[in-house]
Amino acid sequence: MCGTSGGVPAPFPAPSVLSMAILLSDPRVRAVPLDECDEPLVLLPADLAPAGAHVRAGLAERLLAAAGLLPDGLRLRVVEGYRAAERQQAIIESYAADLCALHPGIGPTDLERLTSRFVSPLDVAPHVAGAAVDLTLVDAHGRELDLGTPIDATPEQSAGRCFLAAPDISAPARAHRDLLVGVLGSQGLVNYPTEWWHWSYGDRYWALVSGAGRALYGPLVEVAA
Repeated sequence: MCGTSGGVPAPFPAPSVLSMAILLSDPRVRAVPLDECDEPLVLLPADLAPAGAHVRAGLAERLLAAAGLLPDGLRLRVVEGYRAAERQQAIIESYAADLCALHPGIGPTDLERLTSRFVSPLDVAPHVAGAAVDLTLVDAHGRELDLGTPIDATPEQSAGRCFLAAPDISAPARAHRDLLVGVLGSQGLVNYPTEWWHWSYGDRYWALVSGAGRALYGPLVEVAA
């Protein structure tokens, strides 16, 4: 693991979101109690997730309700829901390796913090709990709208424009992000502020930032058939 070597660390990116937002690596997230409700994973309808995505049943209901609030001609497009723990760990390791290359000598605490801007630690990962989706907006023909960056653009690739509140995006992209905030927030979902596309319900992060106090959904071992 990087962080054990000497050398002078490269400067860390310091957008304001790092000092203002609660990241998934924050100890307060791990400290949230879990009251697992054993709600099943369900397959989202094809018009909402054409590539297929499973989420907890309560989250599915809220996504469908949010989709119904969109203006005519616009739709939600979910690209990922439940994610197996093995895939989550692989993403963590890949991105952490990229950060080690950018920041030689980075210590483990800073590495976890920077990594968690883009991918959650495994034990609190909303996707692994079936409690999160990555989504965007599309028009009536299924064409993706301008949201400022592609889904899964890292902070380094996007110069921070992946952050929900990034100031340097186009007016249409800002309007589209604000629309997501309105319809998804109205159904109780919360955004992860370093990823405009990531929304969750029922997980530990949701419980902390929404004030719910207890999580409903914990990590799952396998996806529904």
